[in-house]
Amino acid sequence: MKQLLLRCCRAWLPLVLQSLQRGYQGWCWLCLAVRIPLPVSCIVLGPVELHGTQRVAIGDRGFLYPGLYLETQHDATIEIGDGVVISRGVHIVAHSAIRIGAGSMLGEYCSVRDANHRRVRGLPIRESGFNAAAIEIGREVWIGRGAVILAGVSIGDGATIAANAVVSKNVAAGTVVGGVPAKLLSSNRIQEAHS
Repeated sequence: MKQLLLRCCRAWLPLVLQSLQRGYQGWCWLCLAVRIPLPVSCIVLGPVELHGTQRVAIGDRGFLYPGLYLETQHDATIEIGDGVVISRGVHIVAHSAIRIGAGSMLGEYCSVRDANHRRVRGLPIRESGFNAAAIEIGREVWIGRGAVILAGVSIGDGATIAANAVVSKNVAAGTVVGGVPAKLLSSNRIQEAHS
């Protein structure tokens, strides 16, 4: 038993030390819990809650804050692209599929859920099952604090979702939406970077 423990420590210790030396403060929190390959370039600032089948894929250079909740059920998947920032307290729950494009940012306490409870006469709601439809979040999407993204929604590249918005319909690329339910506020104007 000692030999087995020693071998495990020898295998994991270099990875832990390497991640800490590079400043990846909690890189192992997620890696150990999910049992999925996690790019060394990801920064995980604290514990991540994982539930269900744990079918999660995370791209390079991700930045994940503590308190993140990820759940997949059955064959559902969560795919997080390169350079995605997910803030504290975000909930992502998949019964079908959720894809988040490269460079997108999700503000604190957002909820992204691709399923809704059914109501079946004569059954308690918790035993009535779900209706699920995949969610697609494009590249460079900014989702404000507390926003809710509902089942079946597609959000185009470069869109902005205002804080506390409830998004129940597709959002066109490059637009700004907000409100409950979310409605078009304006076209997104990309500013040129100044040197």
